[in-house]
Amino acid sequence: MRLSILQPQPQRCHHPIKRWPRMDASFHRRKDKVVIIMGATGSGKSRLSIDLATLFPVSEIINSDKMQVYRGLDITTNKIPLTQRRGVPHHLLGDVDPSLPEFSPADFRRRAAHIIDDISSRDCLPIVVGGSNSFVHALLVEDFQPDSNVFHDAERLISSELRYKCCFLWVDIAFPVLSQYLCHRVDDMLQSGMVHELAQFFDPEASRRTGSGLRKAIGVPEFDRFFNMYPPWAGPAGPGEDPLRKRAYEEAVRAIKDNTCELAERQMEKIERLKCAGWDLRRIDATEAFRVVLTSGSSNGSDVWERQVLEPSVKIVRRFLME
Repeated sequence: MRLSILQPQPQRCHHPIKRWPRMDASFHRRKDKVVIIMGATGSGKSRLSIDLATLFPVSEIINSDKMQVYRGLDITTNKIPLTQRRGVPHHLLGDVDPSLPEFSPADFRRRAAHIIDDISSRDCLPIVVGGSNSFVHALLVEDFQPDSNVFHDAERLISSELRYKCCFLWVDIAFPVLSQYLCHRVDDMLQSGMVHELAQFFDPEASRRTGSGLRKAIGVPEFDRFFNMYPPWAGPAGPGEDPLRKRAYEEAVRAIKDNTCELAERQMEKIERLKCAGWDLRRIDATEAFRVVLTSGSSNGSDVWERQVLEPSVKIVRRFLME
């Protein structure tokens, strides 16, 4: 199958479009169909969600990344820019006021469920995408217990009883390739203005307290330490010429890269636990597409991505919608 025959259609889900079996009013009384795209940070989940929503144009995307739900720090939290969303409606992406109490898995379960109900009631397809597995677990399981964390307790069983009819796409990348890519991505984010963004967000009082909400985003605590030594209002936010300042800056950058790779490892471990618990995760290997990006300098490795990631994903989703 060549994707050239799957030309994107211009219409979006502003009016009901009855296209797939069981995506109708009678089905809404049963379990709603939901596509869930999972994977470690940096694995291309957002890109795949946009590709799928373009090819299945009655789709809307629900963000399930616990840092991206907050408004602000768009570069630091790596939100997909509006110009790259191709007109696809997004929900819970920069919607939450960061000054409010921390947005919990229980909050996500409640808010995302309302959004899924609304999308499904219009005969459209919800696509949930993000790396926060605690959010995904909270949303999907029938018996959710907000006071417990199944990922913190290795002995605790994860339920396979889900309240939606789910199609899971697990975008996986060999960790050596992913970790190399994540380090390059941090460099790109720095070049895109991440330090300036963090300097504007810096609060010397808040930086001395335990972080919550958006202050937990990787990049904030690492650069808080730097800005406490070299306050942004005293001069440019970057490394400067002073050797000690430059060393402190490089330490902050190195900490961001290390912490990002550690986050990816934890996310991969959680996904493995969900699969072992009986969740029907369909693994899509994106390793080669990312290796092409790293070795060739290509911005996206489009040909390999389409062949090894997008095409199998399209087949899986199409079969799911025809069930």
